[in-house]
Amino acid sequence: MVLEITQYGNPVLRKKCRRVTEVSDDLRQFGEDLIETMVHAEGVGLAAPQVDREIQMAVVDVSHDPECISYLRVDGEDLALEDLMPLVFINPVLEFGKKKESCSEGCLSIDGINADVRRPAEVSATLELLDGRTIVVETDGLLSRAIQHETDHLNGVLFVDRLSTATKLSIQRKLKRLAF
Repeated sequence: MVLEITQYGNPVLRKKCRRVTEVSDDLRQFGEDLIETMVHAEGVGLAAPQVDREIQMAVVDVSHDPECISYLRVDGEDLALEDLMPLVFINPVLEFGKKKESCSEGCLSIDGINADVRRPAEVSATLELLDGRTIVVETDGLLSRAIQHETDHLNGVLFVDRLSTATKLSIQRKLKRLAF
């Protein structure tokens, strides 16, 4: 089922989400709904607070662009992107590489605004899956960025919070219009 995407200005987007402690059939269905909503909105990721749920759960799918990463390891083994996507995860814990890079980001909850965001280029993400497994995903490129972006949502952080002061000032009017 396609869910309504919460928009900028809604307080749920600023809340730190609670950990998921139990995986139920309802939660699995919610995961399917998140995927369907993300695909319908033509996004590469979607987090639970973006559909008004305050839980640490998100989906990511960058399989439309297999060249968007230079490597992908799951539990230390090389893996093809299509073998992991779509990725539905709960309770993420991230570790970052030292190198940073800037790239344009947007957000399904902040309509019409894209801006360069500086983030760590690589991530090591410990992710719980809905089948009960915990995996460690090591990657770079768009997948790294998408995992970081969606995990930010679970902590009440939006990509606009990570912009330079000059960029924040340049989009301030647009954000004020979106908030009402």
